[in-house]
Amino acid sequence: MHIQMELQSDVADTQQQMEQQHFHVLAVDDSPFERKLLERLLRECSCKAVTCVESGDKALEYLNQLDTHQSNSADSTASSSSSQSPQQEGLKVNLIITDYSMPGMSGYDLLKTVKGSSSSWKDVPVVVISSENVPSRISMCLQEGAEEFLLKPLKLSDLKNLQPHLLKSLVHSNEDTNCSTDTGNNDNVVKMNNNVISKRIAMSPEPSERRPKPKELAVV
Repeated sequence: MHIQMELQSDVADTQQQMEQQHFHVLAVDDSPFERKLLERLLRECSCKAVTCVESGDKALEYLNQLDTHQSNSADSTASSSSSQSPQQEGLKVNLIITDYSMPGMSGYDLLKTVKGSSSSWKDVPVVVISSENVPSRISMCLQEGAEEFLLKPLKLSDLKNLQPHLLKSLVHSNEDTNCSTDTGNNDNVVKMNNNVISKRIAMSPEPSERRPKPKELAVV
Protein backbone atom coordinates (compact mmCIF):
# COMPACT_ATOMS: atom_id res chain seq x y z
CA MET A 1 0.00 0.00 0.00
CA HIS A 2 2.82 2.37 0.88
CA ILE A 3 4.56 1.71 -2.44
CA GLN A 4 1.30 2.26 -4.33
CA MET A 5 0.77 5.62 -2.60
CA GLU A 6 4.33 6.65 -3.50
CA LEU A 7 3.75 5.72 -7.16
CA GLN A 8 0.51 7.70 -7.22
CA SER A 9 2.30 10.67 -5.68
CA ASP A 10 5.09 10.44 -8.29
CA VAL A 11 2.51 10.34 -11.10
CA ALA A 12 0.73 13.39 -9.68
CA ASP A 13 4.02 15.28 -9.33
CA THR A 14 4.98 14.41 -12.91
CA GLN A 15 1.60 15.58 -14.23
CA GLN A 16 1.93 18.85 -12.33
CA GLN A 17 5.38 19.43 -13.75
CA MET A 18 4.09 18.67 -17.25
CA GLU A 19 1.31 21.23 -16.92
CA GLN A 20 3.72 23.90 -15.72
CA GLN A 21 6.11 23.53 -18.66
CA HIS A 22 5.76 24.43 -22.32
CA PHE A 23 7.06 21.34 -24.07
CA HIS A 24 7.79 21.25 -27.79
CA VAL A 25 7.64 17.91 -29.63
CA LEU A 26 8.80 17.31 -33.20
CA ALA A 27 6.69 14.54 -34.79
CA VAL A 28 7.97 12.92 -37.99
CA ASP A 29 5.76 10.62 -40.09
CA ASP A 30 5.04 10.38 -43.82
CA SER A 31 1.36 9.55 -43.16
CA PRO A 32 -0.93 12.60 -42.79
CA PHE A 33 -3.31 10.51 -40.66
CA GLU A 34 -0.53 9.43 -38.27
CA ARG A 35 0.72 13.02 -37.97
CA LYS A 36 -2.77 14.23 -37.04
CA LEU A 37 -3.14 11.41 -34.51
CA LEU A 38 0.25 12.15 -32.97
CA GLU A 39 -0.53 15.84 -32.70
CA ARG A 40 -3.88 15.19 -30.99
CA LEU A 41 -2.49 12.68 -28.51
CA LEU A 42 0.51 14.85 -27.66
CA ARG A 43 -1.67 17.88 -26.97
CA GLU A 44 -3.80 15.73 -24.68
CA CYS A 45 -0.57 14.92 -22.82
CA SER A 46 0.01 18.60 -21.97
CA CYS A 47 2.43 19.28 -24.84
CA LYS A 48 1.82 22.93 -25.66
CA ALA A 49 3.65 22.90 -29.01
CA VAL A 50 3.73 20.12 -31.59
CA THR A 51 5.51 20.51 -34.93
CA CYS A 52 4.72 17.85 -37.55
CA VAL A 53 6.86 17.16 -40.62
CA GLU A 54 6.55 14.46 -43.26
CA SER A 55 10.14 13.20 -43.61
CA GLY A 56 13.51 12.84 -41.92
CA ASP A 57 14.99 15.42 -44.29
CA LYS A 58 12.31 17.93 -43.30
CA ALA A 59 12.99 17.19 -39.64
CA LEU A 60 16.69 17.98 -40.03
CA GLU A 61 15.86 21.10 -42.01
CA TYR A 62 13.58 22.27 -39.21
CA LEU A 63 16.16 21.52 -36.50
CA ASN A 64 18.79 23.47 -38.44
CA GLN A 65 16.40 26.41 -38.68
CA LEU A 66 15.91 26.29 -34.92
CA ASP A 67 19.66 26.27 -34.35
CA THR A 68 20.01 29.37 -36.50
CA HIS A 69 17.08 31.08 -34.77
CA GLN A 70 18.41 30.27 -31.30
CA SER A 71 21.86 31.53 -32.20
CA ASN A 72 20.40 34.81 -33.47
CA SER A 73 18.19 35.07 -30.37
CA ALA A 74 21.19 34.58 -28.10
CA ASP A 75 23.09 37.35 -29.91
CA SER A 76 20.07 39.63 -29.66
CA THR A 77 19.62 38.89 -25.95
CA ALA A 78 23.29 39.62 -25.25
CA SER A 79 22.93 43.07 -26.77
CA SER A 80 19.60 43.96 -25.10
CA SER A 81 17.97 43.94 -21.68
CA SER A 82 15.65 41.02 -22.52
CA SER A 83 16.12 37.88 -20.41
CA GLN A 84 13.77 35.59 -22.36
CA SER A 85 15.53 32.37 -23.41
CA PRO A 86 14.92 30.19 -26.49
CA GLN A 87 13.38 27.60 -24.14
CA GLN A 88 10.87 30.17 -22.88
CA GLU A 89 10.06 31.16 -26.44
CA GLY A 90 9.12 27.56 -27.15
CA LEU A 91 11.86 27.13 -29.74
CA LYS A 92 13.78 24.23 -28.25
CA VAL A 93 12.63 20.74 -29.19
CA ASN A 94 12.18 18.63 -26.05
CA LEU A 95 11.36 15.34 -27.79
CA ILE A 96 11.50 13.84 -31.29
CA ILE A 97 9.03 11.11 -32.26
CA THR A 98 9.75 9.54 -35.62
CA ASP A 99 8.28 6.74 -37.70
CA TYR A 100 10.78 4.04 -38.60
CA SER A 101 9.77 3.41 -42.22
CA MET A 102 9.60 6.53 -44.41
CA PRO A 103 10.54 7.31 -48.02
CA GLY A 104 14.03 8.77 -48.31
CA MET A 105 15.61 9.15 -44.91
CA SER A 106 14.27 6.51 -42.54
CA GLY A 107 13.54 7.09 -38.88
CA TYR A 108 16.62 5.01 -38.07
CA ASP A 109 18.83 7.26 -40.21
CA LEU A 110 17.30 10.33 -38.57
CA LEU A 111 18.01 8.83 -35.14
CA LYS A 112 21.67 8.20 -36.02
CA THR A 113 22.06 11.76 -37.31
CA VAL A 114 20.44 13.33 -34.24
CA LYS A 115 22.50 11.19 -31.85
CA GLY A 116 25.78 11.66 -33.71
CA SER A 117 28.78 12.74 -31.66
CA SER A 118 29.00 16.09 -33.44
CA SER A 119 25.27 16.76 -33.36
CA SER A 120 23.96 19.73 -31.39
CA TRP A 121 20.73 17.78 -30.75
CA LYS A 122 22.25 14.61 -29.26
CA ASP A 123 20.70 15.33 -25.83
CA VAL A 124 17.17 15.52 -27.29
CA PRO A 125 15.26 12.30 -26.46
CA VAL A 126 14.19 10.33 -29.55
CA VAL A 127 11.32 7.83 -29.68
CA VAL A 128 10.87 5.56 -32.71
CA ILE A 129 7.43 4.26 -33.73
CA SER A 130 6.49 1.54 -36.19
CA SER A 131 3.58 -0.63 -37.28
CA GLU A 132 5.96 -3.57 -37.70
CA ASN A 133 7.21 -5.60 -34.75
CA VAL A 134 10.72 -6.50 -35.95
CA PRO A 135 13.11 -7.35 -33.08
CA SER A 136 16.25 -6.55 -35.09
CA ARG A 137 14.96 -3.03 -35.81
CA ILE A 138 14.03 -2.53 -32.17
CA SER A 139 17.52 -3.56 -31.03
CA MET A 140 19.24 -1.32 -33.59
CA CYS A 141 17.23 1.72 -32.56
CA LEU A 142 17.80 1.20 -28.84
CA GLN A 143 21.52 0.69 -29.42
CA GLU A 144 21.71 3.92 -31.41
CA GLY A 145 20.21 5.88 -28.51
CA ALA A 146 16.42 5.76 -28.91
CA GLU A 147 14.65 6.13 -25.57
CA GLU A 148 11.69 3.96 -26.57
CA PHE A 149 10.34 1.93 -29.48
CA LEU A 150 6.54 2.15 -29.69
CA LEU A 151 4.28 -0.04 -31.78
CA LYS A 152 1.35 1.42 -33.70
CA PRO A 153 -1.49 2.04 -33.29
CA LEU A 154 -0.47 4.52 -30.61
CA LYS A 155 -2.64 5.13 -27.58
CA LEU A 156 -2.81 8.02 -25.16
CA SER A 157 -1.27 5.87 -22.43
CA ASP A 158 1.77 5.22 -24.67
CA LEU A 159 2.51 8.91 -24.95
CA LYS A 160 1.82 9.62 -21.29
CA ASN A 161 4.60 7.15 -20.51
CA LEU A 162 6.99 9.46 -22.39
CA GLN A 163 6.54 12.29 -19.89
CA PRO A 164 9.72 11.44 -17.91
CA HIS A 165 11.75 11.86 -21.12
CA LEU A 166 10.22 15.30 -21.66
CA LEU A 167 11.11 16.27 -18.11
CA LYS A 168 14.63 14.90 -18.57
CA SER A 169 15.05 17.14 -21.61
CA LEU A 170 14.61 20.11 -19.29
CA VAL A 171 17.42 18.78 -17.13
CA HIS A 172 19.72 18.74 -20.16
CA SER A 173 18.64 22.31 -20.98
CA ASN A 174 19.51 23.42 -17.45
CA GLU A 175 22.85 21.63 -17.69
CA ASP A 176 23.65 23.57 -20.85
CA THR A 177 22.92 26.78 -18.94
CA ASN A 178 24.11 25.99 -15.41
CA CYS A 179 26.30 22.85 -15.83
CA SER A 180 25.06 21.70 -12.44
CA THR A 181 21.97 19.48 -12.81
CA ASP A 182 21.86 15.75 -12.01
CA THR A 183 19.98 13.63 -14.58
CA GLY A 184 20.03 10.30 -12.80
CA ASN A 185 16.60 10.35 -11.17
CA ASN A 186 14.53 9.65 -14.27
CA ASP A 187 16.30 6.35 -14.93
CA ASN A 188 14.26 4.68 -12.19
CA VAL A 189 10.93 4.96 -14.02
CA VAL A 190 9.37 1.53 -14.63
CA LYS A 191 7.38 1.00 -17.82
CA MET A 192 4.22 -1.10 -17.49
CA ASN A 193 2.71 -0.67 -20.97
CA ASN A 194 3.17 -3.79 -23.08
CA ASN A 195 3.67 -2.03 -26.40
CA VAL A 196 6.58 0.02 -25.08
CA ILE A 197 10.11 -1.28 -25.43
CA SER A 198 12.64 0.77 -23.51
CA LYS A 199 16.33 0.66 -22.78
CA ARG A 200 15.59 -0.07 -19.13
CA ILE A 201 13.16 -2.97 -19.74
CA ALA A 202 14.29 -4.52 -23.02
CA MET A 203 11.88 -7.05 -24.54
CA SER A 204 12.44 -9.61 -27.28
CA PRO A 205 9.07 -10.12 -28.99
CA GLU A 206 8.41 -12.91 -31.42
CA PRO A 207 8.40 -11.64 -35.05
CA SER A 208 4.97 -13.13 -35.71
CA GLU A 209 3.25 -11.25 -32.89
CA ARG A 210 1.62 -7.87 -33.39
CA ARG A 211 2.68 -6.60 -29.99
CA PRO A 212 5.41 -7.80 -27.61
CA LYS A 213 4.30 -9.84 -24.61
CA PRO A 214 5.16 -8.26 -21.26
CA LYS A 215 7.73 -9.96 -19.10
CA GLU A 216 8.09 -9.69 -15.35
CA LEU A 217 9.00 -6.17 -14.34
CA ALA A 218 12.49 -5.77 -12.98
CA VAL A 219 12.81 -4.25 -9.53
CA VAL A 220 14.82 -1.06 -9.86
